Parts: sequence; C-alpha cells; structure tokens
Amino acid sequence: QAQLRESGGGSVQAGGSLRLSCTASGNTISRHCWGWFRQAPGREREGVALLYKPIGATHYRDSVKGRFTISQDISQNTVYLEMNSLKPEDTGVYYCATRRYDCAVNSWSSASYNSWGQGTQVTVSS
Repeated sequence: QAQLRESGGGSVQAGGSLRLSCTASGNTISRHCWGWFRQAPGREREGVALLYKPIGATHYRDSVKGRFTISQDISQNTVYLEMNSLKPEDTGVYYCATRRYDCAVNSWSSASYNSWGQGTQVTVSS
C-alpha cells in the first residue's frame, strides 16, 4: 500500500499562488494514475487534476485549466500541483490520491482511488 503525504497548503489572497507537494512512500509500483482532489465545506470531493505517470499525460477540470499544473519529480517520488491566479472558489482541503494502472476509466471519481493523503488546507480570500 502506498503512503501519501501532502504539504504546501496555506492562506493567500485572490490572484496569489501556491504549490502543493505529494510525496509517496511504500509500494507505488503499478500506481500509474495520480490525482489531486479538493473538498470545500458542505460539498463533495471533486477531481482537480490527473496525471498518468508513465507518459506524463495530464488532465484538468475546466475551472482550473490554464491556472493549475500537475507535474512529477520521478527521482523524489513526488507529484506537485502548481496553482496560480487563485480564486476564492478554489478554497478547500486538497488531497493527493493514487490508484493502480491507468487513468482511462472513472479517473475523476474519488471512489476509484484507494490510497489517499491526509489533505492540506488551501484558503483563498477575496
């Protein structure tokens, strides 16, 4: 089982930037699909960005396209989420998650991931 640990959350004003990190340990072999999810108070957890590690393919939810970038550092076994031009509606707890194999099916569904970090809070004020 993979263990994930997020860091980098904080409080910023609208228009600001943050970079989240997700460092993995344990058995990550065959865990090719990685995602950043977020959950705002009273709302369901939603996928923000996905990464298919073997080829570096990325996908984003429409509301963050052009502002967020998911990337990886293979040597550090770390996945990043660079967030720019932050908006108050980006506020929430951000989670890193991974699952086996590819991102082809149900990759935006949090239920399809079986390894999660503890989450890191991101607060954007207007």
